[in-house]
Amino acid sequence: MILAINTSTPQFSIALLEMSGSLGAEVVLTPGNKKFGGFMPAVNHLLTASDAHIGEMKAIAVATGPGSFTGLRVGLSTAKGLCHGLGIPIIGVPSLKALAGQLSHTDIPLCPVITSKKGEIFAALFRSCRDGAVTTMKEVTPLKFEELAAFVTGKTFFIGNDFNVQSHPIRDLLGDDAFLAPPHLWNLRASSVGSIGLGRFHEEDFDEVENLAPTYLRPPDIRPNPFPLLSPAGEKGR
Repeated sequence: MILAINTSTPQFSIALLEMSGSLGAEVVLTPGNKKFGGFMPAVNHLLTASDAHIGEMKAIAVATGPGSFTGLRVGLSTAKGLCHGLGIPIIGVPSLKALAGQLSHTDIPLCPVITSKKGEIFAALFRSCRDGAVTTMKEVTPLKFEELAAFVTGKTFFIGNDFNVQSHPIRDLLGDDAFLAPPHLWNLRASSVGSIGLGRFHEEDFDEVENLAPTYLRPPDIRPNPFPLLSPAGEKGR
């Protein structure tokens, strides 16, 4: 059994997959203002409800982004800590590739989309293979929404992380060339991350715990403190 984690999108999820590839259990949560504070309780609930123990895990697959800065740090830190403590492999899975994998077995290109806080989107282009896997046609790229029309060519299947926000603008922008995945698929499932990770596990294609890093694609939104650093006595720090 492997544990799969997605915290790259605000709607995070955790899943347990059998070594055969079948889904053992999955938790999907939209935490709202609580953001990722419920992540570890959700992991504990998944294991308890499934009568599983973390020590039984053979590997951990984790979404590496792009996506939420905070979420990626939470997911990667948790996965790394568990893998280091348990002595098991870690497998990083690109978020958009996992999202495209939820819509395989189609003859036209797949374009997964994740919203960025900068008013942009992250997009990539994939093609479905006969075995259900996806191959990359265009690498992950940060785009202004209106640039999406030039990023794709002709009829394209779209899937994203927020149907209510993303689907109608995509249809308005691209018209009949935009085919939309069913609404219930518009979130990145940890089970999809785990499915790709499990394939790599069977090929013994692992990442290094120390070197696996999230994919941000843009610098973090960190602003300098406008006030000088003060000592407790009220004097400027040296």
